[in-house]
Amino acid sequence: MFNSANFSSIATDAKGVIQIFNVGAERMLGYLAAEVMNTITPADISDPQELIARAEALSAELSTAINPGFEALVFKASRGIEDIYELTYIRKDGTRFPAVVSVTALRDAQDAIIGYLLIGTDNTARKEAEEALLKAGALQSAIFNSANFSSIATDAKGVIQIFNVGAERMLGYAAGDVVNTITPADISDPQELVVRARALSAELATPIEPGFEALVFKASRGIEDIYELTYIRKDGTRFPAVVSVTALRDAAGAIIGYLLIGTDNTARKLVEEEQKKSDQRLRDQQFYTRSLIESNIDALITTDPAGIITDVNKQTEALTGSTRDELIGAPFKDCFTDPERAEAGIRRVLAEKSLTDYELTVRRRDGKQTVVSYNATTFYDRGRTLQGVFAAARDVTERKRVEAELQQAKADAESASRTKSEFLASMSHEIRTPMNAVMGIADLLAKTSLTPEQDKYVQIFRRSGDNLLNLINDILDLSKVEASQLDLEQTGFSLSDHLEKVIEMVAPKAQEKGLALVCEIAANVYNDLVGDPTRLRQVLLNLLGNAIKFTETGKVCLKVERDQDGTVPTALRFSVSDTGIGIADDKLARVFERFTQADSSTTRRFGGSGLGLTISKRLVELMGGQIWVTSTMGRGSVFAFSVPFEIWVAAKRPVSAPVGAGPEAPLPTLRILMAEDSPDNCIIALAYLEDTPYFVDVAETGLIACEMFRAGHYDLLLMDRQMPVMDGLTATRTIRAWEKANDRAPTPIIALTASALKGDREACLAAGCTAYLTKPIKQDVLLQAIKDYSASALHVRQHDDLRESSVSRQPSARLAARVPAYLESCRQDAIAMGDALDRADFEAVTILGHNMRGSGGAFGFQAITDFGAELEQAAEDADIGKSRRLVGDLAIYLENQR
Repeated sequence: MFNSANFSSIATDAKGVIQIFNVGAERMLGYLAAEVMNTITPADISDPQELIARAEALSAELSTAINPGFEALVFKASRGIEDIYELTYIRKDGTRFPAVVSVTALRDAQDAIIGYLLIGTDNTARKEAEEALLKAGALQSAIFNSANFSSIATDAKGVIQIFNVGAERMLGYAAGDVVNTITPADISDPQELVVRARALSAELATPIEPGFEALVFKASRGIEDIYELTYIRKDGTRFPAVVSVTALRDAAGAIIGYLLIGTDNTARKLVEEEQKKSDQRLRDQQFYTRSLIESNIDALITTDPAGIITDVNKQTEALTGSTRDELIGAPFKDCFTDPERAEAGIRRVLAEKSLTDYELTVRRRDGKQTVVSYNATTFYDRGRTLQGVFAAARDVTERKRVEAELQQAKADAESASRTKSEFLASMSHEIRTPMNAVMGIADLLAKTSLTPEQDKYVQIFRRSGDNLLNLINDILDLSKVEASQLDLEQTGFSLSDHLEKVIEMVAPKAQEKGLALVCEIAANVYNDLVGDPTRLRQVLLNLLGNAIKFTETGKVCLKVERDQDGTVPTALRFSVSDTGIGIADDKLARVFERFTQADSSTTRRFGGSGLGLTISKRLVELMGGQIWVTSTMGRGSVFAFSVPFEIWVAAKRPVSAPVGAGPEAPLPTLRILMAEDSPDNCIIALAYLEDTPYFVDVAETGLIACEMFRAGHYDLLLMDRQMPVMDGLTATRTIRAWEKANDRAPTPIIALTASALKGDREACLAAGCTAYLTKPIKQDVLLQAIKDYSASALHVRQHDDLRESSVSRQPSARLAARVPAYLESCRQDAIAMGDALDRADFEAVTILGHNMRGSGGAFGFQAITDFGAELEQAAEDADIGKSRRLVGDLAIYLENQR
């Protein structure tokens, strides 16, 4: 036994030093005998805390002080007291295990202690067994006394002997109510007992009575039995239970009773019912979802993240020509003519979470191709784990066809619009340039000494020019309105001042015909308004002009009042009435149509293009108003329109009716810089300003104009837009920048241009121009513009040294006297163009041709204008052959004029 590996035998000397350390001790403690013999005591391999506790306990028990250490291990044995105790040994590797140690004192023949023998056993298994038993006992006790289980034990006849806490809680009976009184059958549903007895009788082929026997029959035969039944509480309520039945037997195997352990099955039943409902709802939802998918007009496809199709609807089957089974499991990209683009679409959805209007072309099995537009998104499960891509495709073949047709129609319309705009721009420039000279010469001739017959011809000349200019303006205005290119301005203006100018403009014609011209403004009309005074004036001049034209005797009246029928409080109604020829009822609806008058005889008798009322209607509507007419044949007409305005709160002037102008103040002395490359246009402009106290310097290019402006002091600039070296807009921007850098107040700059389409005015103003005049420019218009826009310059001018400055005075000779010089200038230009062509300098030819085109007509040489236009175009096209031929023809023509 000493050498047994199942016991640790440790022998010490009287002081406790180990002398023997057997094999069992080595196995249990992990030390070799040589490592501990004559070295340590058993206390050194024991738990020190337990030694302290043991020493304290023995000291109290034996009423003597005992040291914690080896003495605490052997004290009882040293006193001859049998000592077996538990303690914790510590192995060499530091692990611990419980041990039971028996200690014996070793004595010699004289009974003196010569050492101690400590025999120990590993107590780990017993400790674990004890703990398991304790746990098992506690578990059994917890189970039997648990409030969550009903534990009912009966005797062999079924009479209840034990009724635990759980049974009391579930069934509402106290144990005293049922023990030795009833059987479990008495608290069970009797109908279920009958059904159970019948079922067991059939199953086991033996008659079973409905009652307690039906509850325990299987258990009595040693068959495991767990079943569901309905328990009835003391208060009569019922609940479903799951019951496990076990037969209780004595040592001889005879049944002495039964144990019925039951659990309340209400919650599980409810869960099962809810699960059934949930399953049904899920089936309904799946059916509904599938119905939605199948009834959708789009082809629907789902794929996994790898792009493999997981489901499709019937539209997809129809689109691809493949069945659902054929498509599921196939790569999404294989359905399309461009698999790489399709695959890229899937990657893009996965990266961006969604994709819209992604176009692909589906290829059916029969080869038919269909363009589709895809919208796709990623979808996830409840745990937000990516499941794949959901895509909806719609056939856009028809839409693409319509879009292509619309695009082509739009392109055609835009092309037509561009062609029309280019044509109008070209025609405007081509007509206005010679018109400037024609009308300028007519105005100048009218101021010379003429015979009555000559004066008559000149007046016809002037009226025809006016009519032609009005027609050009009407056509351009109508074109701009129809193309939505006409923009309204919103600026403050005085209504009374504005109407005064309008009346002044039409008064001469009314006086010529002996008509009374009346203007009435209602007292409650706001005078200071915000709107577009220019377009308002255009409409009023048109209506008043028509009224005067179609009235032989009587009066023409302009009346302004608040528009009582409108929804805008500040809307005004303008009415122009006359006592003229009137308009037939059947013609009233057509008077606002383009190129239309009351009838063709009216056109012949009174003239006109028939565009004025059309433009007036468009302008009124553009200003947010409406226009209408009432008329009685032979008695006159009333044209009226209403337009909304805003109140100009910055102005504080009372309303007053137009009054006659008083004597004008004398014109101030001004120094004007005119930038104009055409000598002929310079001659006309200088002739216009001949009788004014204005001093004019001329710059042939924009660059020269900038240099002259920086060197001198000018009150106003007249800036041509198209000039060589530097154009007028660039020159204007350069001047404005110089003024700003030198802290100079802006000098008025009036742009002079033959362009009159949308954007021209805006471009001039954006460059820094103060005003914008369109050629041909009448003398009174130019003089009025200079008068209006020079006021600010005079206000900021701090010195008056104009007469002392070096200036170029205007020429005094008449235009006719300049013809020889003009022709000689043209001959020199022809020579210069020939030289320019020799060095392929087309730009010089373009500039010289442009100047001739704008000046020839002014001097009565339309041929020079035509040569100039053709040379300008040929040079722009770099057509050297045509350019040389034209220069030669021009030289011959000029020589013939000597």
